[in-house]
Amino acid sequence: MLFGSRITTHFDYILIFLILPLIITSSFLLNETSQTLLIRQTSYVFLGIFIFLFVFFIPFRYLYKSVTIFYIVCILLLLAVEFIGTTKLGAKRWIDIGNFSLQPSEPVKIAIVLFLAHYITKNPPPKEGYGWLEFLKISSFILLPFILILIEPDLGSAIIVLVMGYGMLFIIGVHKKIWITCIISTLLFSPIVFKFVLKPYQVDRIMKLVNGDTSTQVQQSLIAVGSGGFSGKSYNEATQANLKFLPVATSDFIFAHFAERFGFIGSCVLIVLYVFIILHLLSFCFLDSQDYFLKVIASCLAMLFFVYASVNIAMTIELAPVVGIPLPLLSYGGSSFITFIILIAMFENATTFRFSFTENKTFFNKLSKL
Repeated sequence: MLFGSRITTHFDYILIFLILPLIITSSFLLNETSQTLLIRQTSYVFLGIFIFLFVFFIPFRYLYKSVTIFYIVCILLLLAVEFIGTTKLGAKRWIDIGNFSLQPSEPVKIAIVLFLAHYITKNPPPKEGYGWLEFLKISSFILLPFILILIEPDLGSAIIVLVMGYGMLFIIGVHKKIWITCIISTLLFSPIVFKFVLKPYQVDRIMKLVNGDTSTQVQQSLIAVGSGGFSGKSYNEATQANLKFLPVATSDFIFAHFAERFGFIGSCVLIVLYVFIILHLLSFCFLDSQDYFLKVIASCLAMLFFVYASVNIAMTIELAPVVGIPLPLLSYGGSSFITFIILIAMFENATTFRFSFTENKTFFNKLSKL
């Protein structure tokens, strides 16, 4: 009874109520665009529910060794992409396992969050924040997968890993002198990265954005966003999506599809909804100053929502180069959707079971040895 009452008391229902409108809106837009995609996305939703329930009851706080192994396996999978990876759309990002294609950059995000949560819990920052030694150690755990993903190349996912990791560190606490040094170093070395690290097509996208040389994709997206007006258009009048002028209206440019249907008012409501989700997650970073496990998971999930939503929306209105980053829980696709569901389940697990349960102490002690 105590175990069940703890769940109902400490489970965060607010986050669930905040993400439900996104999932429902996604189904609504897909229903107008493609019945086939709607059926597939619905199957992802039901799969996500089962995965959520399974992940929610995993005692992550007590599985340090298992989490470490999971992180190492994900790194090895990223390395394997270089040798046995499958190339699609000009990038080698997938590994074929029978009839199933795995994109290692998705599970590695989960692995990074869990691994950092355990590491920082065991090595909490001092009052003035981490010094250089710990900062460099934690940076290595972030930069290794970042570099491997960047090599594929997958600039979008690499940026997500980088911002998620260092955004979390900013919230957890690092000495301000280190941040000043990092900012100066970034400014000094950015021309070298631009010249020698980025691929030619990536540089081309950035230069087109700077020069105002808008691609056809973005032009159609801007038309869709602008044509929505103040209150949006009806289904029959939303020609950009219905007549297929808007590219990938169900995934990368679904915000433009949304803006055409619901206009400026609807777009503002959607953006505010994402802001509420991010702020709500960040509020848990201050729930318990000593619970670094919850802090890391909450801050990483907040960073992910922020990066995904801001970059996706920015690229549809010509404020960022086009990269393959979906709108969280709104864009069509199974990989991103399931990744977010797993991370949300991990967050709910961390906040619901943040207290030690006496009746489960023996069970958890056994698990901690795994």
